[in-house]
This record gives sequence, C-alpha cells and structure tokens, in this order.
Amino acid sequence: MVTEQDSAFERGKLTDPNCPTRLVLDRIGDKWTVLVVTLLADGPLRFTQLRAGIGGVAPKVLTQTLRALERDGLVTRTAYPEIPPKVIYELTELGHSLRAPVAAIADWSERNVNRILAARTAHDQA
Repeated sequence: MVTEQDSAFERGKLTDPNCPTRLVLDRIGDKWTVLVVTLLADGPLRFTQLRAGIGGVAPKVLTQTLRALERDGLVTRTAYPEIPPKVIYELTELGHSLRAPVAAIADWSERNVNRILAARTAHDQA
C-alpha cells in the first residue's frame, strides 16, 4: 500500500547536507535506539527493565534516548499514578515498523563482528 507520505518521498536527497532525512538517520543509527527498539519489540517495559536489558547504559543516556524516541513518535510513555510511580514504554505503530530494519542490522552485525574485529586488528598492526 502506498501512502501519501510514500508517494511524496524522493530518493537521492540523502547526500544533501540539508536533507531532513539525515535527522532520522541520526536517530535510528544510534546504538541506544537500536537496543531500545530491540527490547521493546517483545512488548512494553519499565525503565528499569530496559536499563537492565541493555546493560552498560547510564540512566541519563537512556532517559535522553527514550525522550527522543517519544518525540519522534517511535515510543509511547505511559505513567500510572501509583506509589511508587509506574512508567511503561512501548513501541508505537511507527516504532514497530522499525523492528525489521533494526533486526536486519543486528543480524548483520552479529554475523560480521569477527570479520570487523579482524580487520581492525590488521589495520592497527599495519
């Protein structure tokens, strides 16, 4: 199905420094975004669950990432008036559409990590 947005899309503008698509690439090319989308692909999670699932991410960085994803319409944040406060993060429909590309990048990375590390070692030793 072709949407109005799809029909207005023009290829070949990505190399233009003023192309707004670069803003999207900045978001989806961020490692924390990839990890958050990967974890939320299985369903909604709390902040602490996301942080534990990602590992090695500072709370401030995760908060910034989640806020940016929410601003971009990829994640929703639902706060429940409980004590202690309960906040759930979940992929939106747009966020779910990012699952397949993120999975493809993750799969490629896992298949090629040894080749990349070997190339780095060879380069650094040269």
